[in-house]
Amino acid sequence: MLPIVDKPLIQYAVEEALDAGATKLIFITGSSKRAIEDHFDSDPDLEKALTEAGKEEVVNLIRDIVPNGVTCIYIRQGEPLGLGHAVLCARPAVGDEPFFVHLADDLIDGEPPALTQMAAEHARHGGSVVAVEPVPNEDTSSYGIVAVDPENDNRITKIVEKPAPDKAPSNLAVVGRYLLDPAIFDRLETTGRGAGGEIQLTDAIADLLDDKPVHAYAFSGDRYDCGNKVGYLKATIAYGLNHPETGAALRAHLEDLLG
Repeated sequence: MLPIVDKPLIQYAVEEALDAGATKLIFITGSSKRAIEDHFDSDPDLEKALTEAGKEEVVNLIRDIVPNGVTCIYIRQGEPLGLGHAVLCARPAVGDEPFFVHLADDLIDGEPPALTQMAAEHARHGGSVVAVEPVPNEDTSSYGIVAVDPENDNRITKIVEKPAPDKAPSNLAVVGRYLLDPAIFDRLETTGRGAGGEIQLTDAIADLLDDKPVHAYAFSGDRYDCGNKVGYLKATIAYGLNHPETGAALRAHLEDLLG
């Protein structure tokens, strides 16, 4: 729910999913995440009060947070057992069809949005698609790292969770966007706890490689890791500079500040 300029990160995630054609939004939440449900819920009393105050523009913004025809489903993750477990929690709602996984703290400013790019890549060759970008060699221990076959649509041949630099198969890091075949659920059911004592999605993808194609996709756009302070500040500045209401004033302030 951290805001970037005038919208929380989760709202950017929803807008990206909608642009890619998603009509069913599944939120995996914890016991302290009620604010997410409240954000996407309707509030007739508030809308009525705003209408009576003549603030129709604000009313329209509230109503457009989730368009008509889009379903929001909230599933509680009983224990924080990792990303793989969170994805597995969504199985009853996803069913037997390909699905996106979007980590909202990885904000990607792309045109078209990253999930839309990945949907087009999936339409081209099928299989699962994971977003990747190069990282400095010394940072491989913070990511899932892949090796790919460039002669076969960058099909992933190996994926390792948080390897040391001397053990990493490359410097291509998996970041917070996935388009996955539903076969991943069966792998997650049998995936034991891996790095950090958690059920790692990376480990389930590694099990999937022998039977199903998984492709690495180098998206077009700028990624901001809003899970750390510097990444969050970079995102706020970048989006603030591009915002029609704040861009000019923020740019002038930064120029004055930096002299």
